[in-house]
Amino acid sequence: MSEIRARFALHYPAFALDVDLNLPNRGVSVLFGHSGSGKTTLLRCIAGLERARDGEMHFNGDTWQSGRKFLAAHRRPIGYVFQEASLFSHLSVRGNLDFAVKRAPQSDTPIAFDQAVQLLGIDGLLQHHPQQLSGGERQRVAIARALLIQPRLLLMDEPLAALDLPRKQEILPYLEGLKQELALPIIYVSHAADEVARLADYIVGMENGRVVAAGPLAETLARIDSPLHLGEDAGVVIEGLVLARDGKWGLVRVHFDGGELWVRDAGYRIGSQVRVRVLARDISLALQRHTDTSILNTLPATVESIAAEDDSGQALVRLKVGNIYLVSRVTRRSVHALELVVGQSIWAQVKSVAVI
Repeated sequence: MSEIRARFALHYPAFALDVDLNLPNRGVSVLFGHSGSGKTTLLRCIAGLERARDGEMHFNGDTWQSGRKFLAAHRRPIGYVFQEASLFSHLSVRGNLDFAVKRAPQSDTPIAFDQAVQLLGIDGLLQHHPQQLSGGERQRVAIARALLIQPRLLLMDEPLAALDLPRKQEILPYLEGLKQELALPIIYVSHAADEVARLADYIVGMENGRVVAAGPLAETLARIDSPLHLGEDAGVVIEGLVLARDGKWGLVRVHFDGGELWVRDAGYRIGSQVRVRVLARDISLALQRHTDTSILNTLPATVESIAAEDDSGQALVRLKVGNIYLVSRVTRRSVHALELVVGQSIWAQVKSVAVI
């Protein structure tokens, strides 16, 4: 049973937040949606930085807000990472981290100074001042500082939004490391589908201050009736195991519950767990298996459901492959030409160069 309960109603002249959520108390829960959808407002309500007069916030049996009770932000066991690092410019990196250590309460499972430094890869930066750091380095220091406050819940408000693509790619592996190494629930705000694919265990889609979809990542992304507006980023995420490497052609073979995919080799270790993101636009369908094609990945599938997309001439087809689901975007003309129906056996063709 979920142990994070957030219910808030908040009204401004031009915006209203009306949310009732149960979130898991482990892993990464991503609040996803376009700018102005209410993600940051909800996060601030959870943190106690914004007070919704009609609201409740419960965490692991503790009540942070209910009725007249309202626990101020500094009394909630949270770490908060903003879009901007907001480090103290007059202090070194070590000084910024020591500031958090001095403020931290006693913890049954403390995050050690050296542990936070190693997890974020900032051991070589401790004597530097913020103005000497890149944007990605500053944000890694900000995350380490938030961890050293010894939070029971980590809140992150689009921490990569202010970074360019190279800095973003630099920091994402560190965020994945946090997820793997620390038993710390994280609520993460993002409007970027690639961040969702790499980090989320649970996704909450928001629009106009309301929740439009919520659930485990793989299950929610595979819903073709979902109101999540992913557009060209529509697709699924598959958890798999790297079984083999083809060094000659720069590929690795990833096994998942229902099949295998050849994907580009990004230096994955044999035996390592990886996430594979397959976009709907990169899956074509065929009635028979073809070997006279450049497409390396051909998977037997069953048509689970078909949904036409509004006024686009396209359709989404949900496919079952073993015990996982894929989503393919094809034209409605193709649906008609292939005479696709629910329950039909078909072949899903996935380009290796298209798999992320």
